[in-house]
Amino acid sequence: MRFKTLICALVLTILPTLSVAMGCERGEHTAASCDAGQTWDDATQACVDAVSS
Repeated sequence: MRFKTLICALVLTILPTLSVAMGCERGEHTAASCDAGQTWDDATQACVDAVSS
């Protein structure tokens, strides 16, 4: 019984640490997150329609 408790405690300690280490994108957008036909505009910090020439 103690072994199972120790393993559970270890897992519950390590998993949150790993998820924090991976990081998250809190509102961070990039060109990859824009829809098709749109590009990322650094000035407005938003996706805008791509201009074709």
